[in-house]
Parts: sequence; C-alpha cells; structure tokens
Amino acid sequence: MKIAYLDCASGISGDMLLGALMDAGVELGAIQEGIDSLGLPDCRLTSAEVRRRGFRGLKVQVQHAPEKAHRHLHHITGMIDGSGLTERQKDLARRVFIRLGEAEAKVHGTTLQKVHFHEVGAVDSIADIVGAAIGWDLLGAQRLVCSPIPTGQGTIEIAHGRVSLPAPATAELLRGVPLAASDVQAELTTPTGAALVATLVDEFGGLPAMTIEGIGCGAGERDLPQQPNLLRLLVGQAGPAEGSLLADQVCVLQTNLDDVTGQVIGDCSERLLAAGGLDVYTTPIQMKKNRPAIQLTVLCRPADADQLEQILFRETSTLGVRRWLAGRHKLPRTPHSVGTAWGPVAGKVATLPDGERRFWPEYDDCRRVALQHQVPLQQVMQAACQAFTASRAAE
Repeated sequence: MKIAYLDCASGISGDMLLGALMDAGVELGAIQEGIDSLGLPDCRLTSAEVRRRGFRGLKVQVQHAPEKAHRHLHHITGMIDGSGLTERQKDLARRVFIRLGEAEAKVHGTTLQKVHFHEVGAVDSIADIVGAAIGWDLLGAQRLVCSPIPTGQGTIEIAHGRVSLPAPATAELLRGVPLAASDVQAELTTPTGAALVATLVDEFGGLPAMTIEGIGCGAGERDLPQQPNLLRLLVGQAGPAEGSLLADQVCVLQTNLDDVTGQVIGDCSERLLAAGGLDVYTTPIQMKKNRPAIQLTVLCRPADADQLEQILFRETSTLGVRRWLAGRHKLPRTPHSVGTAWGPVAGKVATLPDGERRFWPEYDDCRRVALQHQVPLQQVMQAACQAFTASRAAE
C-alpha cells in the first residue's frame, strides 16, 4: 500500500504542501490545468528551488491579478462544482473549505452559510487548497500520517485585527491534533495548512514503517533563523518488506488501581471505548504492602490520548497515568459474510503475510443468531468458519 508521511517540523501552509507535492513528483502542469478550470482571473502557479538554512526546497507562488472581492462558502463551492476537476478532487477541495467554514463560524459565532471568508477566500488561498487537493489525488497515496504540528508563537495581524498564535480558526481546526512545542516567533501553521491537515490526515504520530520511494520538500515564505522552514513529504510503500503486514502506531495508557470497585472499572472501560479507545483491558497485579490491584490499560490512536487520559483521571482515583507510543503490525482485513443454516453471519477475513486467508466470525452477530434460533453460540461460530472453508475450497 502506498503511504505518505508529513514531517511538519516547521509547521504547514497550503503553499508548502503544494511545493512538497510537486517536489515529490506531481507535475505543476496537471495542477495548473485544474486551477484554470475554476475560472479565476489570470491565476498562475510558479515554482522555484530555494534554500532554507542551507537546505533545498521547492517554493510555489500563486500569481494573479489584484482583487478586492471577499467570498462566502457557496461562491467557492460553486467554483469547485463547475470546474473540470475529477469527482475525488472536487470532494477533497469541498471538504477542506467546509472544514474552514465550520471553524470560522465557530470562532465568530455565526453560521456556515454566513461565514465571510477573508484571507482564505482570496485567489492564492483558493489555488493553494484546490491545488493541494489535486496534488494529493495525483500522488496516489492511500494513507497519510502526519507528525505533531508546531504553530509558532507571538501575534499576527489578520482582517479582524491582532490575534495571538495559533490564530483562532487555526486552533479550532487543530482540535484533537497533537501539537509540537516551538519557540519560533512566527506563524508556522496557517488556517489553510490546518484545514488541509484536518481533512487529509488519517493518523498523527511518528514515521511509520515504510520503504521510502520519494521525498518532496516544500519551502515556506521566510528563511527562519532557528531552523529550515521546510515541509517534508516522504512517500513509499507501507509495512515491513517481509510481508503484507500493515504498520502503524498506537498510544498506550496505563494506570494501577487498588481502591476502586469493579463496577467503577467496568463503567470507566465502557466510557473509554465509547470515546475512541481501540482496546481496554485489565490485569490483576500485586502492589506494595501486598495489596491486590488492577492494572487498567488503554490502546488508542495518538490523537485521542489526551481525551482518554482525562477520562481515566475523572472516572477513577488514579493520581498518575503512564503513556507511551508503541509500534504495531496488523494483518490486512476486510469485512466478509458467510451463509449458514440460520442465515448470514458477518465476520472479517484477514490475510497473512504468506497470502493465506483466515476468517473470524463476529461475536455479536453469532450471538444474535444463537439467541434468535435458540442454538449454542459455539455451534454458530463453528458453522460460520466451516462455511468460509467450504467457500474457499469451491473457488
């Protein structure tokens, strides 16, 4: 599977992502063709190799005729709908602008329909977002992982006056996204960049297991004194070379509990799962002074760790939670249904690295069938597995 990784050491903006995509191999002409179909007056993309603290990168500029128009969301989505973009490119671009509109509506206390775009409604921002949507589609990656994102420090001037960083809309767009500390006194992540991240990224964390096939570096506008102002895009094939395993990262949250009831632990476990936990389990342990206790462990996506940690503090008596990132390998799996004497049973088919396929029936579906037909649960599960084996033999 083709994947990509965004290394946002100096934040992200629309033009930086455009530069990284082009530097990774997406042709400028293909993006320009899509931009032309929007009907923007005299809007041209140019690119040039530049240096940022001694490292090379591609700087993309949007050249266009002067304009004073400010647009509403329906103006921009109308342009996209009437363009010559593919359906996937239109969908990506629309979703980015809707994310932006929702963030602007939230911080200004208005509705999505009444949001008045200022900076992000200008020609260059429209070209950045639509161009990035085209570029991401043409890159052909099926999954995007992104590093924690620095936003910079200080203040900036926007249409509504001077505001602190991250700008209000940027902060709203980055809800749930892990942020990286930075002492750079500049805006590193723009609303456009934040909206693209919020829409395109599948997972946040460290560099996933991958075989690198291409690298693109998009340059920011200024040359920062502290660090190279570059966005790096790594593109390649996912997983270890020895098989078809999928690789990603999870965050592990863990705490020891010796003074709460089983009911409290059970209720907390349900809340953790409902809030996005991938798995929650308990282990009996022996603590100091021979006290029996329970170790509560949560596996979650890195972006959900803070929220789930708050649930642990709120719902239990713990005074501390351990946390760390862990790499994991997963078997590729797809939903699958088999026919039994009592009707269809849902499950999953996993593919092992050697190509062998295995079927696991879903417990909830097997239990439903067992209760409905008054047959033993184990009998339903065995019948489902036998049905899959028979279907494989008939292929």
